[in-house]
Order: sequence, then C-alpha cells, then structure tokens
Amino acid sequence: MNDTEFHRLADALFHHVEESLDNFDGDADIDYEINGGVMSLSFDNGSKIIINKQEAMHQVWLATKSGGYHFDYRDGQWLCDRSGSLFFVLLSQAATEQAGETVEITE
Repeated sequence: MNDTEFHRLADALFHHVEESLDNFDGDADIDYEINGGVMSLSFDNGSKIIINKQEAMHQVWLATKSGGYHFDYRDGQWLCDRSGSLFFVLLSQAATEQAGETVEITE
C-alpha cells in the first residue's frame, strides 16, 4: 500500500465514523472533531476516544479509556494487529462503555 491509498482508506474510515455519529439517536451527546489526521470523540462524562492516522506504519490507532489498539488494512477491513478484531467492533464497544448506553458505529 502506498501513502495515497492509505490516506484514501483512512479518510473513508473517518467518514464512516462521522456518518454513524451524525445518525446516532441515543441520549448520549457524542461530539467529534477532526484536526489533521486525528479524530477526537468527546463524551458527556468528559472522556474521549482518539482515532489517528499513523502514516509511516500505514496504521490507524484507536485510544480508548480501556486501552489502545493498532489497525492494519487487510482483506478489505481494518483489523487489530494483536487480536484480529474489527475496528468498528472495538470502537462500538469502547463508545458504548464511555457513553453509558449502546452505541453502534458501523462501516
């Protein structure tokens, strides 16, 4: 994968997260902001989730209250380099924990 392809795929990932949050109809207020290659999700309780691009490694990193994860793009999906879990599964779990209600962020 070259840098251009990486940015295209990572930008599409950010876009899917944005769309899911824009369509979220739960009680929790989840704000998001993108600054360069970093997306910050802010929750009512003051906690945050940070998603950022790591261009040199062609990875997307996810920092949550419960831990940090690194994702590689393989077989058409962003997969955790340790567990093989899907990005959207881990993000949804973390957002649910931090929002205090079910949050499904999908591709």
